[in-house]
Amino acid sequence: MSLKGTSISESLAPSENRSSLPRDEVFEVLSNDRRRCALHYLKQHDGRRVELRELVDHVTAWENDISTAEIDSSERKRVYTALRQNHLPKLEEAGIIEYEHMRGEVELTEDAREVQMYLEFVPSNDIPWSEYYLGLSAVGAALAAAVWLGVYPFVELSGLGLAVILVVLFAVSAGVHTYDAARNRIGSEKYEVSEE
Repeated sequence: MSLKGTSISESLAPSENRSSLPRDEVFEVLSNDRRRCALHYLKQHDGRRVELRELVDHVTAWENDISTAEIDSSERKRVYTALRQNHLPKLEEAGIIEYEHMRGEVELTEDAREVQMYLEFVPSNDIPWSEYYLGLSAVGAALAAAVWLGVYPFVELSGLGLAVILVVLFAVSAGVHTYDAARNRIGSEKYEVSEE
């Protein structure tokens, strides 16, 4: 079965079935750091139109790891040109933003929420959590087998002690996973840049 052209809405529950952004288009849009950074900034300012210059300044600062006050004109021009001619039209074509060319204003659409869902469930350069939890379960099973068989140094470990160790392992892992997922949400502080 091919995923090409399958809409995001087909992967959601019927009650959430609202949009028709094709999956391949969403992944294409999210494949570029500059577009993800622009979406991140727009999400932080959701509910209002953002001026293109403001967006350009923040994307430029993020890319160069500097404050907006430290941006020079050549850096700003390079990002401005790329956003105006390539990235914003692509985001608009995908239906993720409204881009008023003449006024130089950008705003997120309702479909941006579905793009956020894809960033949360398919973050780039991330640990495959499903495999991590499968491995953690295997470690727990091996630990339980070692206690049951009386393997040294687990001979003295009681069933309650084993249960506590397993609960702590899963609780710490779940906490780290929750923190990581929150950090990867559009609009989180992950890509925040200083304005000083």
